[in-house]
Amino acid sequence: MDLSLRQITHRYDDLEVLKDISLDIPQGQIVCIIGPSGCGKSTLLRMIGGLEQPSEGQVLQIGAPPTDSLNPLTYIFQDFALLPWRTVAGNVSLVLEDHDMAAADRARIITDVLARTKLADFHDVLPKQLSGGMKQRVAIARALAVNPAVLMMDEPLSALDSQTSELLIDDLVDLWTREPFTACYVTHNLAEAVRLGHRVAVFSRRPGSLREVVEIDIPLQDRSDTHPKLEAMRQHLWNLMREEAQAADQELADA
Repeated sequence: MDLSLRQITHRYDDLEVLKDISLDIPQGQIVCIIGPSGCGKSTLLRMIGGLEQPSEGQVLQIGAPPTDSLNPLTYIFQDFALLPWRTVAGNVSLVLEDHDMAAADRARIITDVLARTKLADFHDVLPKQLSGGMKQRVAIARALAVNPAVLMMDEPLSALDSQTSELLIDDLVDLWTREPFTACYVTHNLAEAVRLGHRVAVFSRRPGSLREVVEIDIPLQDRSDTHPKLEAMRQHLWNLMREEAQAADQELADA
């Protein structure tokens, strides 16, 4: 299933936060969205996921989700959103319990996604016993359990230290390489964007409008922090948004 954003504009009363956004999210690609603070990235993600309606424009779903998809549009948040009294398996099970399925099928799905996210040995562990990176792996496993058509990822690594983020990026690349998924990935981190994005959409400061969509044709598994072409792309992205990022930060400071 592809997503197509067509001329999305959004206002909160007199405050315009998004202006005339048109963007395609093709099946099997990770599309990263970057831009200055306050440019409406997370607002747009909520609209793509149906949590909020745009003032103008449309979010179109083109094609059908997988036949066994239990939730076509599924979120992964930066704060993990785990229930502390449930085990790792219990947190993953949560998204399956409202669906009519046999206990054996639910157990099979849980076992599968825990194995795919390197959590097989943590089935009965509580969140308080996990590191931040492990908690985010649980959140990813929970999202994968419903076999979504599109993953909506809202700065999923921003609460983690740099070493843990690197490990999670490697995990996401490995997951995508083994079984390509579609994702809309909001981040403020340019290194993340060029490591993970097949396309990177660069937004202006508020009201957020689309400045450029940068295509990255290097296979995900061949990318690294030291790849010269990726470094050139990261620098290009920064050149696109440097002045507006500085202006946005100053605006927030003044406010």
